[in-house]
Amino acid sequence: MRLAVAAARKLTSSALHPSLNLSHPTLESFIWNTLIRYSSTNSPLSIFLRMRFHGVCPDFHTFPFLLPSFDSPPQFHSGQTIHAQTIHFGFISDPFVQTSLINMYSSCGNLGFARQVFDHIPHPDLPSWNSILNANVKVGLVDIARTLFDRMPVRNVISWSCMLNGYVKCGQCKEALALFREMQRLEVEDVRPNEFTMSVVLSACGQLGTLEHGKWAHAYIGRCGMEVDVILGTSLIDMYAKCGSIDRARWVFNSLGPSKDVMAWSTMISAFAMHGHSEECFGLFSAMMNNGVTPNAVTFVGVLCACVHAGLVNEGKEYFKKMSMEYGIAPFIQHYGCMVDLYGRAGLIDEAWHVVNSMPMEPDVLVWGALLSGSRMHGDLETCELAIKKLIELEPTNSGAYVLLSNIYAKVGKWKDVRQLRDLMEAKGIRKVPGCSLVEVGGVIHEFFVGDESHPETREIYMMLEEIMNRLKLEGYVGNTKEVLLDLDEEGKKIALSRHSEKLAVAFAILKTSVGTPIHIVKNLRICGDCHVAIKMISRLFGREIIVRDCNRFHHFTNGKCSCNDYW
Repeated sequence: MRLAVAAARKLTSSALHPSLNLSHPTLESFIWNTLIRYSSTNSPLSIFLRMRFHGVCPDFHTFPFLLPSFDSPPQFHSGQTIHAQTIHFGFISDPFVQTSLINMYSSCGNLGFARQVFDHIPHPDLPSWNSILNANVKVGLVDIARTLFDRMPVRNVISWSCMLNGYVKCGQCKEALALFREMQRLEVEDVRPNEFTMSVVLSACGQLGTLEHGKWAHAYIGRCGMEVDVILGTSLIDMYAKCGSIDRARWVFNSLGPSKDVMAWSTMISAFAMHGHSEECFGLFSAMMNNGVTPNAVTFVGVLCACVHAGLVNEGKEYFKKMSMEYGIAPFIQHYGCMVDLYGRAGLIDEAWHVVNSMPMEPDVLVWGALLSGSRMHGDLETCELAIKKLIELEPTNSGAYVLLSNIYAKVGKWKDVRQLRDLMEAKGIRKVPGCSLVEVGGVIHEFFVGDESHPETREIYMMLEEIMNRLKLEGYVGNTKEVLLDLDEEGKKIALSRHSEKLAVAFAILKTSVGTPIHIVKNLRICGDCHVAIKMISRLFGREIIVRDCNRFHHFTNGKCSCNDYW
């Protein structure tokens, strides 16, 4: 094959043919196929057309080499033309051609045509099944993908990994871990997990924040003898960071040695940022430079996030300037969003507005959300209303925007406006995302919602919660009822406060784990101020390290203090 490639390159470098630079217009299909497969200067389609111009007929290798070159929506019609050619030359029943057609239509964004090709195959082989499975996963149709997966007469590691990846991409990480356990029970060589499988499993553990599952997956990688290269190592760093174990993430990073690429460095920088370790983040950025690794756009998102979480406005401005001036990286919308967030949290609303108005692209939901968060924090009601209006324009069904506006009305006592807004949400079918906290105990994930009474041990949990709250009150805790944005009397507000999902999760973890065991909690929304105060006190009174990951960052509560220094 290397001789064929060399011959192809020699032929394409010849200057004797005006249209393709070929000196021999009657080459065999083998050489033409090699040109199509390894073409770098000419498009595979132009080579195919020249091949037909010279009267050379395609063989069963030609189309599987040609079809992957149509890999984006603008190339859909060209791909259809080649599909017709496969029929014309009698290769439509070839399994390799069929699989290539499914992949081509999927890459061009047309799942309907991909499914038509698959449905016309009388007896699909395993690659065809895997291709149509992946086509559905790519567009987020995970339920249809699972139906196909269950129908497959035989599966290999690609099939299982694809389905796992589909679940993780759609945020169904508990389902992914359940499927992985099912995969392991088979103990068949063809479905033994590989490095890609494990990177998907690690991603699921990271999204859920389940440290025990993540540690087990890491150990499994070692037992299987998989090499922890820079790709798998980066997945491990990301998983440990998202599960709240920054020390383990750092250990994996250091163990990768000198082979670390820009993504490994960027992932570790982002890990320090989300945990509020701004100085370590900046130090690692300098070490990255000293090791000759050039930062990319992702690196600077991590560095800017560190500035946001620490309130380092001047440092953030310098890094934002350095990104374009020293490294030639044009800021993406994520970088502008970080700057809006940085200024907004610091109360510099005018500067935040300047960033929004000077951006070279239209602000997205995250940018307006950052502006809203900062202006709400500092009581700029006019900016709040403008930002919410923009959010609703961009995402009319975004419940968060309506809830924030409702909360603003509630804080100033406009209960009539609150009720009208909630009636409007109900009329439009918009539901508020409920607060939810996950806690892992004994390798099992437990989920709690505000006021939750669905857990089998609800009675014991509420008894423990009552004991905790009584101890806090003896230490001077007074519930911040301003956090309760409901039209209730003072006593009702206090009860509502005590039943927040993170308090229930903490109570359950204290009930079920031994003294001194760290508690890891993942919350889907921002932790409220009252829970923040309460958990600081709980960490001191009960001698526990409590690590909470909310939608913005990590909070490490130890001995009555939080790593965020009350800036979040």
